[in-house]
Amino acid sequence: MPNIALLTVTHDPLGKNIKLFKELQKELEDTYSDLYITISDESSIRLLEQVQKSNFKVKIIPKKGAAAARREVVKFGLTGHSDYYHYCDLDRLLTWGVNHLEELKLLISNLPNCDYLILGRSERAMETHPVEWIETENITNKICSLELGMNVDITAGSCLFSRSSAEYINKHSKEKMTDAEWAMIVHRIANLEIGYAPCEGLEYHEEINGITKSLSESEKWMGRLKLSSIISETAITTGK
Repeated sequence: MPNIALLTVTHDPLGKNIKLFKELQKELEDTYSDLYITISDESSIRLLEQVQKSNFKVKIIPKKGAAAARREVVKFGLTGHSDYYHYCDLDRLLTWGVNHLEELKLLISNLPNCDYLILGRSERAMETHPVEWIETENITNKICSLELGMNVDITAGSCLFSRSSAEYINKHSKEKMTDAEWAMIVHRIANLEIGYAPCEGLEYHEEINGITKSLSESEKWMGRLKLSSIISETAITTGK
């Protein structure tokens, strides 16, 4: 089995991921050579207890946003001896595991032939997302594709990368959003090879991946537009 470790993060005050985590725990433990998770200090105690009973290596961190949590888990993962890492937000991973487990296992059964593999959404998986996600992320993905010289979906919250890439990310990542930043660090600063793979498992399910805050339709669009703008800017500026 290839030496690929899982890196994942969660901020889950309501413990909405407990049931799915319990269902998929054994499968995840069997799929990866090592498992690392950072959990915000505001997350459910019941979720934390459940994860601590598993084979996951757990680090509790202050809630400072997704980018900070992602950086923390890369640093945490580098304390081990893995050759490759699969980064995936926990809610995305659980959606993948419950609906497309065989695809996930197949992906982790082989080392990629590049240093950083962007994992995006198939056309079908993209269409499962709310319209305000699709429309705003289309622009970000276009900008990032132009910068990389290849068509990619950069905003799906998942990637596979080598230990060497992880070391560069750990040293250079500092932006508000990491989606495009990490790929550009590897592409421009490390000068390592980037690849792309569309996945069925990175689909959207409201009860797992939805935002718990109640927002008006215009607030939803504005929120996604802001995120897309930040990610797009990092695609253009990182490493230049």
